[in-house]
Amino acid sequence: MDNEIKTWLFDILQAVEEIEGYFSEKPMRFNDYLSDIKTKRAVERDLEIIGEAVNRIFKKDKQFRLENAQKIIGTRNRIIHGYDTISDDLIWSIVVNHLPKLKSEIKVLMEK
Repeated sequence: MDNEIKTWLFDILQAVEEIEGYFSEKPMRFNDYLSDIKTKRAVERDLEIIGEAVNRIFKKDKQFRLENAQKIIGTRNRIIHGYDTISDDLIWSIVVNHLPKLKSEIKVLMEK
């Protein structure tokens, strides 16, 4: 695998783990997330990083296999360019439902 792609995969994994770390000392509760603007902004920034890394991977290798890649890139674009249309519900759903799957997928890819 290309070294740049490996670096970007590492960046994705690191961003996912940072998001997990924001909740390491407390339960992951939506209401707590809603009331913590610093955590909300940090999560959004890490999602931007994830989306940008995926975008770079696909610019380098259009055949690269990553589930939901276009949705990840689209979410990044929406956070950056349509920040006023992002709902807390959407971000929370990504954190709870999609990041654990992405983390597993990235770990498998990094082992290749």
